[in-house]
Amino acid sequence: MIRGSIAALVTPMNPAGQVDNDGVERLVDLHLREGTHALVVAGTTGECATLDFAEQIELIRQVVALVQGRIPVIAGTGSNCTREAVELTAAAKAAGADACLLVTPYYIRPTQEGLYQHFRAIAESVAIAQILYNVPARTCCDLLPETVARLAKIGNVIGIKEATGDLRRARSLLEQARDGFFVYSGDDASALELMLLGGMGNISVTANVVPRAMARLCEAALGGDEALARALDAPLQALNAALFIEPNPIAVKWALHRMGLIPKGIRLPMTWLAQHHETPLCEALETCLSANSP
Repeated sequence: MIRGSIAALVTPMNPAGQVDNDGVERLVDLHLREGTHALVVAGTTGECATLDFAEQIELIRQVVALVQGRIPVIAGTGSNCTREAVELTAAAKAAGADACLLVTPYYIRPTQEGLYQHFRAIAESVAIAQILYNVPARTCCDLLPETVARLAKIGNVIGIKEATGDLRRARSLLEQARDGFFVYSGDDASALELMLLGGMGNISVTANVVPRAMARLCEAALGGDEALARALDAPLQALNAALFIEPNPIAVKWALHRMGLIPKGIRLPMTWLAQHHETPLCEALETCLSANSP
């Protein structure tokens, strides 16, 4: 079962925009030490939209090799092209991923029937656990709860990352889905509330910079200790907001670079954090790190 704090891993890059393998190793080691429960590789935070096919699969292969089965590795393999999503998902399975995360097809704006047929085709083509990913703010495509309920009947469609932050939507998904279908938060700010409703974890940006704090929060929430979970969540809220001061993953890569974990690299059309945002982000980061120091 995939549950708990699931870090949406950034893809470290050098200043020229090339993938930095040493940085990948440092980040994976950090998450293994700090108690992260699973990793998403080549998702939105990992800049999947600007990785080519070979880079994406090599990144998945590298993380799988570094993790050595200690925690699940979930590969981002979504595309707005069904055929390409099938190819990526098959390649991720061959690279050793435990599951795949499939974003809704962006730009095309398919109907709900088109979305159903898209995800069904991928699930039936590749025998690997698959997690749907709904983030309409980025894709202009909304996977509605009734369509999710249809897809949940497919055996290897095991869950959804719901990134709307809408708790009414989350409640509807939890009510309609079959047993064994899991709802994960894709919004750090509302993740605690979703888990208290019955969600199975948080696919998190914030976990990149405070992995132990996010792991403890998820463990408390999933363990039914609401008071402790709320106490752990409170110091994270300012950082949750600050990490979206510019479009993700700009701020989180800046924070990880400041922490000495990755080089100063991001791939166009994303750009490095604007200087006037550095002070508020630094303050939120330092406050959160101080609050969560041993």
